Amino acid sequence: MLIIPPHPGSAALTISLLRMYPTRAYIFTRRDRYSHLRLLLHHLHPILQRQQARYQVFVIEQAGGDDFNRAALMNVGFAEASKRRPDLDCFVFHDVDLVPEDDRNLYECPAEGPKHLAVAVNKWKYRLLYARYFGGVTALSKDQFVDVNGFSNSFYGWGGEDDDLHHRQVS
Repeated sequence: MLIIPPHPGSAALTISLLRMYPTRAYIFTRRDRYSHLRLLLHHLHPILQRQQARYQVFVIEQAGGDDFNRAALMNVGFAEASKRRPDLDCFVFHDVDLVPEDDRNLYECPAEGPKHLAVAVNKWKYRLLYARYFGGVTALSKDQFVDVNGFSNSFYGWGGEDDDLHHRQVS
């Protein structure tokens, strides 16, 4: 596991701003996608700085040749981030191959429920893949994540774990 320390610009906020903005964890899961991660962080850090976000990045990588289990890695990321930084109150689970294009997409955890942040993706002509699609980039508060008991570890390969979490959250 690679833990990237808080970005230098994220600590430059005044005390009054620190009270207004939650402390966020950005959790990236990957296997052999270092070039995707570098490109994403190159674009994401400046956006988060302009949004005056306090954040720390956690990269969780699956080793070995077993089937990829993104859900289990995200659960590990949540547990490790929470253990290392008890002050975290917003968790953004982010695919490494989705690069934000617009600062107006606010990376935040609203109180009313989890937020889907990948609602307009270029490869799908900036439309949702399907009506209840909740994948790619999602933001949840610590309480929201705990209330649904995290992601289901039963999803191997790519897909389904985000939609399952959302379905359990709204049920």
